[in-house]
Amino acid sequence: MAAKLKVFMTSDGLTDYVVATTSRPKALAAWGSGQDLFKTGLAHETDDAALAKAARAQPGEVLRRPAGSRATLAKLKVPKRAPETPKGPSKAQLKEIADLEGKLAAADAEHAKALAELEARRTALEAKHAKARAKLEAALSAARG
Repeated sequence: MAAKLKVFMTSDGLTDYVVATTSRPKALAAWGSGQDLFKTGLAHETDDAALAKAARAQPGEVLRRPAGSRATLAKLKVPKRAPETPKGPSKAQLKEIADLEGKLAAADAEHAKALAELEARRTALEAKHAKARAKLEAALSAARG
């Protein structure tokens, strides 16, 4: 036996939205609501004969009309969704990432080379200084007698 359709209604102040479905959660899903409009009092089950007749003719479809009017119900137009953006980076982004990673590796290698050159120069300067110091200490020692 099929579940009995109930007619639910909500309004945003400008437009009344009506849907015929079997339960409150299904009505909320049809309206696309993330909160319980029934709990807050913004939605309710209606027994208006004209609304019920129009909604039951198109179960599960959200119908709309200007708020508070007796105008005929029109099917709610679902806005067109923008095409989904691709998941992950594009080929151009992947190429740019690869280029930047290569430049980063080259910069790191250049830095390491420069540090090695500085370390070699430092070692040479310390050796030169030690040799000169030893020579001066020997001269000082000879002068003292």
